[in-house]
Amino acid sequence: MRKLEEYITVGTKRMRCGYTTGSCAAAASRAAAELLLHGELVPAVNLLTPAGVEVVIEVEEHDQGPGWAQCAVMKDSGDDPDVTNGALVYARVEYSDEPGVQIDGGLGVGRVTREGLDQPVGAAAINSTPRRMIKEQVEDVLADASLEALEAKTESLANDDGEEGERPEVRGLLVTISIPAGVELAAKTFNPRLGIEGGISVLGTGGIVRPMSEDALISSIELEMRMLRKRGVVDLLVVPGNYGRDFACGQLELNMDEAVSCSNYFGATLDAACVLGFERLLIVGHIGKMAKVAGGIMNTHSRVADCRVEVLAAHAALVGASQQVVEQIMMAATTDAALDALKECGLDGAAMDSLMRSLADKLNHRVAGRLQVEAIVFSNVHGVLGETPGAEQLARVWLGNPS
Repeated sequence: MRKLEEYITVGTKRMRCGYTTGSCAAAASRAAAELLLHGELVPAVNLLTPAGVEVVIEVEEHDQGPGWAQCAVMKDSGDDPDVTNGALVYARVEYSDEPGVQIDGGLGVGRVTREGLDQPVGAAAINSTPRRMIKEQVEDVLADASLEALEAKTESLANDDGEEGERPEVRGLLVTISIPAGVELAAKTFNPRLGIEGGISVLGTGGIVRPMSEDALISSIELEMRMLRKRGVVDLLVVPGNYGRDFACGQLELNMDEAVSCSNYFGATLDAACVLGFERLLIVGHIGKMAKVAGGIMNTHSRVADCRVEVLAAHAALVGASQQVVEQIMMAATTDAALDALKECGLDGAAMDSLMRSLADKLNHRVAGRLQVEAIVFSNVHGVLGETPGAEQLARVWLGNPS
């Protein structure tokens, strides 16, 4: 497989870009159309992506039969940790009585079951940009074939050969995209939570996968929130990740069916909640992340900022901790070790109360009165550590039927 030699700098690393499932589907579709209409197997497809980057995608597999042809290409995600990397993307192109180019999904491509997504309910989860890319590539081949058929017919008539040598006219083509590995891969994506069943989505607005793309993840979070809001949900339960989800479900017994995972993107999630019109929002988060938020850090990824022990040390000092205890907290390798130091001197409760006040202040400052925002902070070792004033009452919205 030929790899894309396009690089970007992420932090201090030079990372290789890849191409999206949408680019793969478009390339496979072009190759299959060439095989069907011209009888030629192209070894690779040159594709100009919407991002303006030209990619060369090699054909890995091909097959054909009466009235159809199929080609497959391999997904290359570059240095991005994409679960679809290495998956084969198939395109089957066959003659159709419907004019133009029709596009559908086959094995491993999900089906939309909820409103609010890029495609309507019942459609294959092939987003608008990939659909346009597929259509453009196949239409280009179809136009060439139609022109050749017309030229052949004209030449035949000129030679008075009757119908001998004429090429059949093609009314239209049906393109079916399949990603067999997508059936299993879907469980590792947002799709089941978004209401896309049976496989993965064919995505990509630029055609290029840029490693460690925060924009893509934030867009997925916002999409999940938008779908909830469209269904009339006004109270939003947010957890950063698996720790928060497991604690909220197992210890707090909250219903997690409509909980949204915000990863490290607290600020972006709060902003989206305000724009989308949610009325109340509850965060259940681990002290490791929530300490950062209490310090005003709204993207809690470690490469952005890590002020956990510094924040805990500051609140310890505010409630009267000795210099020795503050130093012990500053030297702690984990937040649980810092909490142990606070517990030993009997200041854990006071320090957490101080932290909760700061957390509430930072959260409310971010939303600027546009919604009510509350938080419950926990540790896997110490349990619930604290909560903002209205958190307990708001949590009752999700009590019962834990998932």
